[in-house]
Amino acid sequence: MKSLRDIGEDALIRRILRGFPGGPRLVVGPGDDCAVVDLGRGPLRLLKTDALVEGVHFLPETPAEKVGWKSVARVLSDFAAMGGAPEHVLVTVAVDAGRPLAWMDGLYRGIRKCLSRHGGVLAGGETCRLPTGAVISVAGEGRVGRRELVLRSGGKPGDLLLVTGRLGGSIAGKHLSFTPRLAEAAWLVRELRPSAMMDLSDGLAKDLPRLAEASGCGFELGELPKNPGCTREQALADGEDYELLLSVSPRRWRAASAAWSAAFPRLPLTVIGRLREAGIAPQLAGGWDHFSPSS
Repeated sequence: MKSLRDIGEDALIRRILRGFPGGPRLVVGPGDDCAVVDLGRGPLRLLKTDALVEGVHFLPETPAEKVGWKSVARVLSDFAAMGGAPEHVLVTVAVDAGRPLAWMDGLYRGIRKCLSRHGGVLAGGETCRLPTGAVISVAGEGRVGRRELVLRSGGKPGDLLLVTGRLGGSIAGKHLSFTPRLAEAAWLVRELRPSAMMDLSDGLAKDLPRLAEASGCGFELGELPKNPGCTREQALADGEDYELLLSVSPRRWRAASAAWSAAFPRLPLTVIGRLREAGIAPQLAGGWDHFSPSS
């Protein structure tokens, strides 16, 4: 009998979604960074849910404030990947009854700091008991202007591939203190008009092929911007970078590259390759898969 490990996360998602119909207001369903709903007036609505599991996404000894920050920042990063902004979040916390009260205080202190800095309101949630460990699930609602929405599926052969920031090093703790690129995404959709975009949560080795496949393209890959002390392999495979990966026409990049440097002088935006015709792509090893043997 096949197990989840035998097929992996992407195949599992395709399998369980079979037969689910869409709806008249659902613009984008499963398969992008957020679901997109059209209520018929004003901005489009962004919907996202994400979960952190103790022992998978953080260690028992991880400071609770860092766990709280990460739990919300992951959802905000997905709003950024669509060109949007956060509005409301619901937080569900399942923990063992022996958990110190100070841990829960720290968790919500981290959540509050992240929302205060990057936007969004805690609108509610739930608490419940686990036999052991902790799970934090965050459901978020955001907004995006109809002209600002960016999907994974809009890339074209010849578009340049770019990434914000530097990659690698999540294992050393970067995954607990990253900044969701909301301000940068707002600039990008206004000034650069990406053809496709997503955030790098599972590692470039996993996420770049996903963007290329969604766009019906292949890709080529060059040099990568790496965090100090990281190898190319780590930049490809560590995961949880939460930087933005985007495709853009060469003409737009030539026109806007200098303006990016002026707007964000401390954050590089680096060309790492380009989209190609479908079927042309290198094999990339690594990246995070919840159900792979190595994960």
